[in-house]
Amino acid sequence: MRKKIYSIKLAAFILMLSLQFAKAQNNGSYNVKQYGAIGDGKNLDSKAINKAIDAAANAGGGTVFIPAGNYLSGSIRLKSNVSLYIDQGATIIAAPVTEANDYDDEENTINTIYQDSGHSHFHNSLIWGENLHDVSILGQGTIWGKDLYHDYVKSKQSANKAIALYKCRNVNISDITIAHGGWFGILATGVDNLTINNIKEDTNRDGMDIDCCRNVHVSNCSVNSPNDDGICLKSTFALGFARATENVTITNCIVSGFNEGSFLDGTYQRNPDPNFEPTGRIKLGTESNGGFKNITISNCTFNYCRGLALETVDGGLLEDVTITNITMRDIANAPIFLRLASRMRGPDTAKIGELRRVIISNIVAYNVRHTILISGIKDHNIKDIEIKNAKFYFKGNGTAEQAKREVPELEKGYPEPGSFGILPAYGIYARHVDGLKLEDIELHVINNDARPAISFDDVNSAGLLFVKAPNSTGASPIVQTNSSGITLFQSLNLPDGKLNP
Repeated sequence: MRKKIYSIKLAAFILMLSLQFAKAQNNGSYNVKQYGAIGDGKNLDSKAINKAIDAAANAGGGTVFIPAGNYLSGSIRLKSNVSLYIDQGATIIAAPVTEANDYDDEENTINTIYQDSGHSHFHNSLIWGENLHDVSILGQGTIWGKDLYHDYVKSKQSANKAIALYKCRNVNISDITIAHGGWFGILATGVDNLTINNIKEDTNRDGMDIDCCRNVHVSNCSVNSPNDDGICLKSTFALGFARATENVTITNCIVSGFNEGSFLDGTYQRNPDPNFEPTGRIKLGTESNGGFKNITISNCTFNYCRGLALETVDGGLLEDVTITNITMRDIANAPIFLRLASRMRGPDTAKIGELRRVIISNIVAYNVRHTILISGIKDHNIKDIEIKNAKFYFKGNGTAEQAKREVPELEKGYPEPGSFGILPAYGIYARHVDGLKLEDIELHVINNDARPAISFDDVNSAGLLFVKAPNSTGASPIVQTNSSGITLFQSLNLPDGKLNP
């Protein structure tokens, strides 16, 4: 018996020494080539990468190092306390999505009925992690989602995300480049203490979706996504309950909608179709069960894409948002879109949400295709909105007939400004709003426009201070319907005081 006990202790001691020796030998760094990775872009390397991740995790943490080379890969499974470092000249390439290429199946999740499939599954990704803490993806290398699907595919293997993180905390994604990232370049759901810094994306669908997350910093990122949103905050029901996305800063970022691939190669090509509306924007919504709170967006540029969109249509509160120091050029639809509606994609116990306390300031937008649109729905008004220190230059070409157009309510529709059609004002159209302040704003048209600059419908307590709207067609500068408490001060070349109904 003593000999048996001694043998067990000796084996445990040898194992401990082996682990300590391995850790000392690796110095906390685990080179994937030491675990069998080849990096020739032909042989599948994901099994070797996962072995290196497991070794780091088993040793208590460390950095998995991917040196220069091309690494054909299926699913890479992140672990807590592990950094995945993709070095300069290294590219992780998504292999064709087959079981033979070691992709993980869609997992069974809490629900798949209140959000798209892409928001309901996470393991069907090139790189994924669930219930992790203290994890990072770093380096100057590239993730190329070459063979990822860009939409839902009914198949056991349906990988459609470059990076997916679910129910994690203390996450850092920095310095990498993502090309052709699939449905989502980065999908973070229920992730707290998330930092995304200095990444470049040139992708075919959403750049990054930050869903039901708290304490998030997005900074110094460039996202080109012609066919979907660039930086998008959401609050789906993917956690099984409504949870707000809150305490978020987005700063020093660039979004655009150039042809995919032409951002990274520096050619910045545009779609030749003049009616094409590239997306590429910053948006809060569409999925909005839990809402959005304490959001700051600052020092960002929009180029050849759509404008800002703040939407709550599924019952959440969208409140306490500040947006400042934004420049826009060649905007394919509304430069600012605020929408409260009742699509109510979620449990039937949810009530219609609120959109309130938003300040938007220091904006320059040139060559804008559509009108600023601020729209609640009947008996559910948007409240306490300020837009100040802004210059907008609209394309114009509107007609007197369009100025008479009745705008559909679309309470249950998908919230997109283009779905409302041509609006009866060239500058600002606001409907179902309480408390709107417009200060130090200039509304210009590049081409003559026969519509008024501003149209209010069911707007109460609106103040216009130093609002300018040059007009060469003789149209009335402002039109109001079913509105009250509209006050002007040195605005629109009209007398100071309350505007008569």
